[in-house]
Amino acid sequence: GEETFILQSTSNPANDNLMELLIMADALRRSSAQRVTAVVPYFGYARQDRRTRSRVPISAKLVANMIVSAGIERVLTMDLHAAQIQGFFDVPVDNLYASPIFALDIKHAFKERLDQITVVSPDVGGVARARELAQRIGAPLSIVDKRRESPGEVAEMTVIGEVKDRVCIVVDDIVDTAGTLCKGAETLIDEGAQEVHAYITHGVLSGPAIERVTGSVMKSLAVTDTIEPTEETIKAKNIRVIPTAPVFAQAIQNIWQGTSVSSLFNATMLESIYDGMYSG
Repeated sequence: GEETFILQSTSNPANDNLMELLIMADALRRSSAQRVTAVVPYFGYARQDRRTRSRVPISAKLVANMIVSAGIERVLTMDLHAAQIQGFFDVPVDNLYASPIFALDIKHAFKERLDQITVVSPDVGGVARARELAQRIGAPLSIVDKRRESPGEVAEMTVIGEVKDRVCIVVDDIVDTAGTLCKGAETLIDEGAQEVHAYITHGVLSGPAIERVTGSVMKSLAVTDTIEPTEETIKAKNIRVIPTAPVFAQAIQNIWQGTSVSSLFNATMLESIYDGMYSG
């Protein structure tokens, strides 16, 4: 008869972590839990949310069906790759956003240079995310338009907007192998940017990603801990990890108390949640 929460990111090994989540949910449901909520900071199958060619699965929908079938009645996650994935679930989905956390961090990390910042979307598809962050910190917006010759291979990048002598902050939801991110940073520097920093929610950082980031022109990369950082990530000179535990803890409390989760998008609320981290 208790309200229960399962905390499980579906990051690498994604299949193992997914099965653990489903089995735990089934165990709780069979133990007469009042309600089972899955707290999935990183929803690992979100990038396969549509058929881009014939004979491929829509894994995000399949996994959503499995989660609901296991008896999970609510899902709490952060920065889904595409917001419409919420519609794949037949239960309520609370999709938290990292942009308010990033805005708070930027205001403290760049407090002397806020007027020099330009927020950059690494592609046209991420403009809405970048625009929201830009509005929160009162900065202009630029876009890197990329053209691909083949899947996974970026042929040409064009900067839309003025970045000369600006501190550019690239914002995105996922960094995987970091090839596109590092090439985008080089393009911004070539266009006259003073510095390039990146704020990215989910640090998959697979393959040569760490080596690429540490050897790139980027001054810093900030990722959250929705995916547990490896020791290599923690030791990297220009990568830092922003905790999301405070905001997830507050969201869980709000769900348990039956109050609004959307209040966590409020800047004042976030200031109070992260007060100890940014005090002084």
